[in-house]
Amino acid sequence: MRKIIASCLFLLLALSLAIGLTGCGGAKPTPADAPKAGQEKSQAGQAAPAEKVELTVSAAASLTDALKEIQTAYESKNANIKLNFNFGASGALQQQIEQGAPADVFLSAAAKNMKALVDKQLVDAAQQKDLLVNELVVVVPEGGKAQVGTVGDLAKPEVKHVAIGEPESVPAGGYAKEALTNAKQWDALQPRLVMAKDVRQVLTYVESGNAEAGFVYKTDALTSKKVKIAFNVDPKTYKPVEYPAGIVKATKHAKEAEAFYTYLQSKEATDVFTKYGFTVPAGK
Repeated sequence: MRKIIASCLFLLLALSLAIGLTGCGGAKPTPADAPKAGQEKSQAGQAAPAEKVELTVSAAASLTDALKEIQTAYESKNANIKLNFNFGASGALQQQIEQGAPADVFLSAAAKNMKALVDKQLVDAAQQKDLLVNELVVVVPEGGKAQVGTVGDLAKPEVKHVAIGEPESVPAGGYAKEALTNAKQWDALQPRLVMAKDVRQVLTYVESGNAEAGFVYKTDALTSKKVKIAFNVDPKTYKPVEYPAGIVKATKHAKEAEAFYTYLQSKEATDVFTKYGFTVPAGK
């Protein structure tokens, strides 16, 4: 009897041992961070995200508002593109490019600045064109006391300061000088002229009351509620205000620069420019 009981106990012990060994030899638990079935394949099949390309756009200060709106629209449709704007006077921007400053696309407020870069072979003549047209106006502070309606009125005693862009570097200043010269007022107004680094600074001088009048583009005047247009400068007294756009030869992102240059000529972009008061050259 004792032998039978001992045999049964031995069999039970052996069976328990066998079950334990079977459990140990089973499938190992999957680590929490182990990839699920098919995950590696899925990841391998995905294309790597496109590398972000930053384009530097040197542009006339008068284009600030329109280009910022265009930037939002363009970047939303081109996730791999970041537009960095360098706004300033066209003459100053031209000099920066001549001195090797980084720039992919240039938008000038005067044809002469683009022509200078083409002549120096810094912009390809085949990759630049007139993009927009603007108008020169004289603005006065909203609520200002000086009665200004003509170029001749700028000589009135109550008009102590007339702001214009520096003629040598600011296209709007150059147009203003040309208009005043043709109106026989340039020399007479010399003591009253306040020079600004760009057309937006002219606007600021008039907005703040530091100048009783100022020469700006129509598009600049429309951006401010602190000034009003006193009169449109006679277009016969100055050269047409043309805005050429071009691709800088030194760009390291030729494909992306050309794509943005082309977009600036699209209806979507020109609609934005028109919204801000620019017009498209006839026949363009």
